[in-house]
Amino acid sequence: MLNTKILIVDDSKVDQLIIQNILEGYQILTAYDGFQALEVLRKESDIDIIILDLNMPNMNGFEVLKHIRSDFSHLDLSVLILTNYEEVSNEIKGLELGAVDYIRKPLNSESLLKRIEVHLNLLIAKKEIKLHNDHLEQLVHERTKQLLLTRDITINALVGLLEVRDVESSNHTRRTLQMMKSICEHLSKKQTYKHILTEEKIELLYKTAPLHDIGKVGIPDKILLKPGKLTEEEYTQMKDHVRFGVDAIKSEFGDEEMDVFMLTALRLIGTHHEKYDGTGYPNGLIGKDIPLEGRLMAIIDVYDALTSERVYKQAFSHEYSLTIMENESGKHFDPSLIEAFFEIEDIIHGISIKYQSKKVGSYHEISNKFQSKKVGNYNEI
Repeated sequence: MLNTKILIVDDSKVDQLIIQNILEGYQILTAYDGFQALEVLRKESDIDIIILDLNMPNMNGFEVLKHIRSDFSHLDLSVLILTNYEEVSNEIKGLELGAVDYIRKPLNSESLLKRIEVHLNLLIAKKEIKLHNDHLEQLVHERTKQLLLTRDITINALVGLLEVRDVESSNHTRRTLQMMKSICEHLSKKQTYKHILTEEKIELLYKTAPLHDIGKVGIPDKILLKPGKLTEEEYTQMKDHVRFGVDAIKSEFGDEEMDVFMLTALRLIGTHHEKYDGTGYPNGLIGKDIPLEGRLMAIIDVYDALTSERVYKQAFSHEYSLTIMENESGKHFDPSLIEAFFEIEDIIHGISIKYQSKKVGSYHEISNKFQSKKVGNYNEI
C-alpha cells in the first residue's frame, strides 16, 4: 500500500478531499484538470491507478483517456472513471476509451476501497506475469543462442571433415560463405530483391552456403581426388553428391519438422548445380523455377572453382574467370544475378584472395597457352 501511487483527477476540491480521506495510507497525487493530469504523468512514470472525473473544464476525462491511450500506453496503470448515477452512456464511452472500471458519485467509501484493492491485485498479478514472461523469454533467448552456436559448430565440423578429405578445396566454404553474404547484401539494395533478401533471409543464405557440397562425403576418394578428367561414368557418380546431400538432410528431418534453416539448406544443396537454361542437374530446372538459393550458389561455386587450384586444374585469374562466366549469362547463370555479381567483382576478388589456402601469386598471370583454351571440362567445375 505504501508503494502504491494513485492520481486523483477532479476539478472539485471537495471530491478530491473526500477521496484522499478514503484512500488514506496510499501515496496520493492530485490534478484539477486534464492538462495537469498529463503533466503529472510525464513526470511520474510509476503511477498505478488514476481516478478520473469525466466532467471537467479545459480538457475533460474523455480527452485525457485518449491521450493516455496514445501517449502513455507503455505505462502499467489502471484508470477508474468517476460518473454520476444517470451517466450510463458516459460509463460505456469511458470504458471503450480504455478505462477498466467506474465509480459512481456520491462516493461510497467501502465500494471505492474494494475497487482499488481489486485493481491493485490485478496490477500485481499482471506485473508478476510480465516478470515471469520476461524470465522465460530470456531463457528461450539463451537456449536459442546455445542451439545456434551448436548448429554452427556442427556445420563447421562437418564441412571441416569434408575439406580434410578434399585437400585442394581448403577454405572453399569460407570463401563461398563470404561471397554469398556480399552478393546478397548488394542485391538487397535493389528494388527487385529488397523485400526478398531481408536481414534474416541473408543470414540464412550465408549460414547454409557451407553445406552446399556436404554430399561429397559419399563420393569415393578415387573420384573426388582424381587429378585428371573424369570419365563419363565417374562424372555421373560425382553428380550423386547432390542427392547424397539432400538425402542426408531429409533423413534427419521430416517435412513437418524442418525449420526454415534446414529448408533453405535443402534448396541450396539440391539446386546449386541446376542451370538457368535447363541443362543442369539433378532435375533440369529452368529459369526462375530454380530457387534463388540455387541460382546464387551456382554463380559463387563456379567462380570459386575457376579461381582456385584443384587437383585437376590450376587456378585461373580473376579476369579470365569473369570472361568465362560472362559467356554463361542466360545459360548457366541467371542474367540479373550474374550482373549483380559483376557489380561487386572487386569485393568478390578480395574475398577470394583473402581466403586462398595457397597464395595465388603467378596464377593471376596464367600462361597464354593455358588461357587461350576454353576450360576443358567446364561442367565438372
